[in-house]
Amino acid sequence: MDTTLVDSNVLLDIATNDPTWAEWSSQALETAANESRLAINALIYAEVSIGYERVEEIERALPSATFRREPLPYEAAFLAGKAFLQYRRRGGLRTSPLPDFYIGAHAAVSNFRLLTRDPRRYRAYFPTVDLIVPK
Repeated sequence: MDTTLVDSNVLLDIATNDPTWAEWSSQALETAANESRLAINALIYAEVSIGYERVEEIERALPSATFRREPLPYEAAFLAGKAFLQYRRRGGLRTSPLPDFYIGAHAAVSNFRLLTRDPRRYRAYFPTVDLIVPK
């Protein structure tokens, strides 16, 4: 069974009941769960945790029985750094979050699919990653 890394934007859409994206994110997450294992990493966990007061709350929102906790490989850190450098050389803003590059790199080196609603940067810098995105 394949693994799908779930981007924080999808999880936040569901948690906040985003009026634009909650329905798409919920359906896409359900489909991915039926087709593969779901996974998150520490960066995704950290980004989602901002909306919760206590660790017990986020653990209920992202149960480890549903969302495997995947370690961040050092190879992904290297690839994320190289992709971010390429982004900066192309004129990208310094304010662009490095975690997005790390999430894309993690999916790339681990051969995970990536469920996200913001594919632009992932397509540009991690073209080998199989993306699940809005049509």
